[in-house]
Order: sequence, then C-alpha cells, then structure tokens
Amino acid sequence: MDRGATAAAEADLPPYPGIALADVHLVRTAAQAQAAQAALLAHAAIGFDTESKPTFVKGQSSDGPHLVQFATDEAAWLFPVGPDIAALLPALKAILEAEHVLKVGFGLSDDVKRVRAKLGIEPARIVDLSVALRVPGQKHDLGAKSAVAKYFGQKLHKSKKISTTNWAAPRLADKQLLYAADDAQVALRVYHHWLAQGNVLPPPKAPRPPRRPRTAGAVTPSEG
Repeated sequence: MDRGATAAAEADLPPYPGIALADVHLVRTAAQAQAAQAALLAHAAIGFDTESKPTFVKGQSSDGPHLVQFATDEAAWLFPVGPDIAALLPALKAILEAEHVLKVGFGLSDDVKRVRAKLGIEPARIVDLSVALRVPGQKHDLGAKSAVAKYFGQKLHKSKKISTTNWAAPRLADKQLLYAADDAQVALRVYHHWLAQGNVLPPPKAPRPPRRPRTAGAVTPSEG
C-alpha cells in the first residue's frame, strides 16, 4: 500500500484521545524538577521527545531544544529550556543519563544531538521506535501517526500549525502543552503495546573501546 492510500485509510479511523491537560505538568522550579525525576525514574521505560523553535531562514540552524518532555502511561512532565534551565538541569541530567530507564520515542536522532550540544547531557538507553519497530521489507521508518493507526486503530492528530509554533515562548499555550505531552506519551504507549504482542528489543550494542593513540614513529608489531 502506497503512502497516499495509507493516509486515506488513516483518515477514516476514530481519533486518538490523547492526554488530558490535568495530567500535563509544566516544570518550572527545582522542587518540581526533583518531583518529576522521582516519578519518572520509578519506571523501567518512559516516553521522551523534544521540541525546538522552528527556523524560517535558509541556512539558519536551530538553537533547540527549547522544550524537553517525558511521559509515563498516566502523566507527562515538560521541561522548558529557558532562563530557569540551571535549576532544572540536575534533574534533566539524572533522567536522561539513567542507565536503568529506557527512553522511547520516534525519530530521536536530532533530539539526542541537540540535547548533547546544548545541555551537555549524554542520553543513555535511548530507543528510537521509528527504527526499532521496522519490519522486514518496510521501506520507510514508522512514524507516530502510522504506529497509532497500526497498533491502536486510531488517528493521531499532528497539527503542523502547532508543531511550528514558538516553543521558546515564555508562556506556552494549552494546545502546545498537549501536543508536546502527546508526542512523548504516545511513544510509550505504542512501545508497551508492541511488547505485549511478544516482541523484544535486541540487546544494546556494547560501546566501542577507545582507540589507543599511536606514538609517532612507533612500529606496529607483526602477528605470527
């Protein structure tokens, strides 16, 4: 089935209900960040995503992320990356670098790079569902909308208008909060559904050992 046919089929599906605004927590203070950290690190897996202010000038690079979001099956926590980030950074670092918690999401390559470059955090145990859920013969990575249609039989509404809003704004609108929270939570829900079908993730690759610097003029001993 081509993409056009797939999109047409998805349009007829019932809507994905999404998270309730009452279950979305905007993290502003160190105390709120610590509470979020405790809640999130109590789980074996959490949803993860980021949002960045869009760029509209050719050649301009994004200075995101401007929002980092996490979710459990019941709630979501959104961390604005703004003037108060110093108070939130210890919790963000603890969550993202925790080795005992999987962080699952869709299309996380750029998110990880931006978190590393801007916040100096090295995320651990990242699972990109766009890649992990691919099946033999699948030509394209699986996105959140396609995954929700495939596994839940529902249509995930992804508003381009909201996705391209100013995520660096000092006050985010309710629609932005819900969009960001759903991005993180839907990934976790898809992951749990996928696991319930008897699937398992491959074991993580062992990190490559660091290369030993070669001394100038040194001779590599021959084998044998």
